[in-house]
Amino acid sequence: MIETALSHLPAMDSGSVWLVGAGPGDPGLLTLLAVKGLMEADVVVHDALVDAECLKLVRPGTLLEYAGKRGGKPSAKQRDISLRLVELAQTGKRVLRLKGGDPFVFGRGGEEALTLVEHNIPFRIVPGITAGIGGLAYAGIPVTHRDINHAVTFLTGHNSSGLVPDAINWDAIGKGSPVIVMYMAMKHIAEISARLIAAGRSRDEPVAFVCDATTSAQQVLETTLGDAPVVVLASGLEPPAIVVVGEVVRLRASLDWLGALAGRRLRPDPFRHSDGKETA
Repeated sequence: MIETALSHLPAMDSGSVWLVGAGPGDPGLLTLLAVKGLMEADVVVHDALVDAECLKLVRPGTLLEYAGKRGGKPSAKQRDISLRLVELAQTGKRVLRLKGGDPFVFGRGGEEALTLVEHNIPFRIVPGITAGIGGLAYAGIPVTHRDINHAVTFLTGHNSSGLVPDAINWDAIGKGSPVIVMYMAMKHIAEISARLIAAGRSRDEPVAFVCDATTSAQQVLETTLGDAPVVVLASGLEPPAIVVVGEVVRLRASLDWLGALAGRRLRPDPFRHSDGKETA
């Protein structure tokens, strides 16, 4: 029984808040602690990107509150969301704040936790699988591969004003990071591509867009840095999406395990010699 498997894990206390990562979409990627929290919470305050299947794990009578924030659409203010968590906890509720991906990876979990500290509300952080790793894995793209890269950069494609962040040193990242994983970057891909090419990246460098990652609606678009703006526009694809730039994208031809389950024939490792020796 699932209850037995979860019995040794910490229990939710009245008047406390758990900041929980739901992962990139597939409910099978929830952690055991996340599942236990969902089964014990009195209130679940959830994001727009949380899969509906995850919410089916709550107890009958649990209050579900939507607090989604989507770019370009009417959304609750972050401060209001944070204060709502405080308000609910102060009434003695066991509050679970369910966030897509990981609360501390471009998820504003730090802001919400600091508000809880400000109001002396006890809390627990339950990490989740971030889309920049899990979403790419479902597309058959590893963020690191020893024949390709020993570093990877994660960044956001827009700031709080919805613009490409000027605080990011695009020149340094373009020159120094062999693999770049970008959240919330699809809308500004033309400007971002131009900045990376100006920093010295090749126009022919492979790029992949993974939309609705890990869900049944997942779509993957492969292109190049130079062609990305036109190809994405023509594709009609829309966020949410994870964007990855780098040679690791070429491994998808060998590692698209979901495609293989559907009948795709995978190719041999492109980064090894035909005699089986490594290229580096």
